[in-house]
Amino acid sequence: MNLQQLEYIVAVDTWRHFSTAAERCHVTQPTLSMMIKRLEDELDVKIFDRTKQPVAATDIGKKIIEQARIILAEAGQLKRIVADQKNEAHGHLHVGIIPTIAPYLVPLFVHSFITKYPKIKLQISEFTTDQIISKLEKQQLDVGILATPLKISSIKEQPVFYEQFVVYASPDEKLMKKRYLLADDIDVNRLWLLEEGHCLREQVVNLCELKRQETLSQNLDYQAGSIETLKKMVDINKGITILPELALPDLSARQKKNIRYFKPPAPVREVSLVTYRYFIKYNLIELLKKEILIHLPAAMQTADKKNITPIEH
Repeated sequence: MNLQQLEYIVAVDTWRHFSTAAERCHVTQPTLSMMIKRLEDELDVKIFDRTKQPVAATDIGKKIIEQARIILAEAGQLKRIVADQKNEAHGHLHVGIIPTIAPYLVPLFVHSFITKYPKIKLQISEFTTDQIISKLEKQQLDVGILATPLKISSIKEQPVFYEQFVVYASPDEKLMKKRYLLADDIDVNRLWLLEEGHCLREQVVNLCELKRQETLSQNLDYQAGSIETLKKMVDINKGITILPELALPDLSARQKKNIRYFKPPAPVREVSLVTYRYFIKYNLIELLKKEILIHLPAAMQTADKKNITPIEH
């Protein structure tokens, strides 16, 4: 048994196809298949059910693969310890980020990060929260940037900043007569929401104590795919929506007049760097966190319990 064999079974479990796994491991399929067969013979078990398409792990295979992931992570930690000791900033960092954060946060830090750390290959992909969690567990991502808390035992959360929610509404909405708002001021039947699957939608639903059936009194039940669409729906079709704080700089002077803040304690979303429990690239994560914080207002970096109320999913 060797680490290479463990890498191969993890790859097959990840990609569910022997040829794809071989390609990802930069070996021929016969070589990968032979090495996995030798491991199965050594352990005297079948790790994969080859009769299924896509290929699936057997019950005992699932336990072996889970342990293989742990062993590989611990082996990788040896190299990481040495790199951290030398204070080396190099390697590959694949980041997953949710779509309601990505367009506002990524442009703030990405250029300075790649300029400061030219030996780090930074790869950023947009996924939903569920997709990020799945890819972290399969080790297809190194870290996620998303709203927390998630309360998942296999996931580690490192809070980075706290982003206020604000109301964006048509000028003729009743609540626009007030300077500061409460959640109760929002008419849920005038509220535009993101589609299912976005954690921001869940947080807005919790903020407004909104139930699905309450929205059905409208003639139109439209669920947007992006924050930009929500803003345009309000601009053109009137109504109300909820925006995260980082979206505000993109508003025009006219649009900023349509913003109303909540009365303290303001509702916020906690945004964290999230990793799988066997993650090893600690040094790279710290560099990423540091670079993000440099470009954010100091007020967003601490949780002042008197002035904010974190909204859960």
